[in-house]
Amino acid sequence: MRGLLTVSAAAEAAPLTEPFDPDRGWRLHSQVSVRPEKFGALLYHFGTRKLSFLKNHTMVTLVKSLADHPDARAACRAAGVDPAHESAYLKALKVLADSTILVPAEPMEAP
Repeated sequence: MRGLLTVSAAAEAAPLTEPFDPDRGWRLHSQVSVRPEKFGALLYHFGTRKLSFLKNHTMVTLVKSLADHPDARAACRAAGVDPAHESAYLKALKVLADSTILVPAEPMEAP
Protein backbone atom coordinates (compact mmCIF):
# COMPACT_ATOMS: atom_id res chain seq x y z
CA MET A 1 0.00 0.00 0.00
CA ARG A 2 1.79 3.12 -1.10
CA GLY A 3 0.94 6.61 -2.16
CA LEU A 4 -2.06 7.37 0.04
CA LEU A 5 -1.34 11.08 -0.01
CA THR A 6 0.94 13.69 -1.48
CA VAL A 7 2.01 16.74 0.51
CA SER A 8 3.60 19.86 -0.95
CA ALA A 9 7.31 20.44 -0.22
CA ALA A 10 6.47 23.36 2.08
CA ALA A 11 4.23 21.13 4.16
CA GLU A 12 6.91 18.46 4.48
CA ALA A 13 9.36 21.03 5.81
CA ALA A 14 6.90 22.35 8.42
CA PRO A 15 7.86 22.09 12.07
CA LEU A 16 6.14 19.46 14.17
CA THR A 17 3.67 21.02 16.58
CA GLU A 18 2.71 17.89 18.51
CA PRO A 19 3.84 14.32 17.90
CA PHE A 20 1.30 12.10 16.20
CA ASP A 21 -0.09 9.48 18.55
CA PRO A 22 -2.54 7.05 16.90
CA ASP A 23 -4.00 6.25 20.31
CA ARG A 24 -5.45 9.72 20.78
CA GLY A 25 -8.13 11.71 19.01
CA TRP A 26 -7.40 13.89 15.96
CA ARG A 27 -9.42 16.22 13.76
CA LEU A 28 -8.97 18.44 10.74
CA HIS A 29 -7.64 21.88 11.59
CA SER A 30 -10.47 24.43 11.51
CA GLN A 31 -8.75 26.27 8.65
CA VAL A 32 -8.55 23.18 6.40
CA SER A 33 -10.90 22.76 3.48
CA VAL A 34 -11.58 19.39 1.85
CA ARG A 35 -12.37 19.37 -1.86
CA PRO A 36 -13.51 16.00 -3.23
CA GLU A 37 -11.88 14.86 -6.48
CA LYS A 38 -12.12 11.73 -8.66
CA PHE A 39 -8.84 10.43 -7.23
CA GLY A 40 -9.68 11.28 -3.59
CA ALA A 41 -9.49 14.87 -2.35
CA LEU A 42 -7.48 18.05 -2.07
CA LEU A 43 -6.84 19.45 1.40
CA TYR A 44 -5.99 23.14 1.65
CA HIS A 45 -4.91 24.86 4.87
CA PHE A 46 -5.89 28.52 4.60
CA GLY A 47 -3.65 29.53 7.51
CA THR A 48 -0.42 28.01 6.20
CA ARG A 49 -1.35 27.77 2.51
CA LYS A 50 -0.37 24.09 2.51
CA LEU A 51 -1.90 21.79 -0.07
CA SER A 52 -2.15 18.02 0.34
CA PHE A 53 -3.65 15.36 -1.89
CA LEU A 54 -5.51 12.34 -0.54
CA LYS A 55 -5.07 9.65 -3.16
CA ASN A 56 -7.96 7.33 -2.35
CA HIS A 57 -11.50 7.53 -1.06
CA THR A 58 -10.84 5.43 2.02
CA MET A 59 -8.28 8.02 3.13
CA VAL A 60 -10.83 10.78 2.52
CA THR A 61 -13.42 8.96 4.63
CA LEU A 62 -10.84 8.40 7.35
CA VAL A 63 -9.69 12.03 7.51
CA LYS A 64 -13.22 13.43 7.43
CA SER A 65 -14.39 11.10 10.22
CA LEU A 66 -11.43 11.41 12.60
CA ALA A 67 -13.26 13.80 14.95
CA ASP A 68 -16.06 11.25 15.37
CA HIS A 69 -13.75 8.68 17.00
CA PRO A 70 -11.77 8.54 20.24
CA ASP A 71 -8.50 7.76 18.45
CA ALA A 72 -6.97 7.32 15.01
CA ARG A 73 -6.97 3.52 15.22
CA ALA A 74 -10.74 3.46 15.88
CA ALA A 75 -11.24 5.84 12.95
CA CYS A 76 -9.27 3.45 10.71
CA ARG A 77 -11.48 0.53 11.71
CA ALA A 78 -14.64 2.58 11.15
CA ALA A 79 -13.41 3.69 7.70
CA GLY A 80 -12.96 0.06 6.68
CA VAL A 81 -9.15 0.07 6.62
CA ASP A 82 -7.83 -3.48 6.32
CA PRO A 83 -5.78 -4.23 9.47
CA ALA A 84 -2.93 -5.41 7.23
CA HIS A 85 -2.75 -1.90 5.73
CA GLU A 86 -3.43 0.12 8.88
CA SER A 87 0.22 1.11 9.35
CA ALA A 88 0.27 2.83 5.92
CA TYR A 89 -2.83 4.84 6.82
CA LEU A 90 -1.41 5.77 10.22
CA LYS A 91 1.81 6.89 8.53
CA ALA A 92 -0.23 9.10 6.16
CA LEU A 93 -2.13 10.57 9.14
CA LYS A 94 1.22 11.30 10.82
CA VAL A 95 2.35 13.26 7.75
CA LEU A 96 -0.88 15.28 7.89
CA ALA A 97 -0.44 15.91 11.62
CA ASP A 98 3.19 16.94 11.10
CA SER A 99 2.02 19.54 8.59
CA THR A 100 -0.78 20.81 10.92
CA ILE A 101 -3.52 19.65 8.57
CA LEU A 102 -4.62 17.48 11.50
CA VAL A 103 -4.58 18.68 15.10
CA PRO A 104 -5.25 16.89 18.39
CA ALA A 105 -8.92 16.64 19.21
CA GLU A 106 -10.33 17.64 22.54
CA PRO A 107 -10.86 14.59 24.75
CA MET A 108 -14.28 13.04 24.21
CA GLU A 109 -16.62 13.33 27.18
CA ALA A 110 -17.96 10.16 28.74
CA PRO A 111 -21.69 9.55 28.06
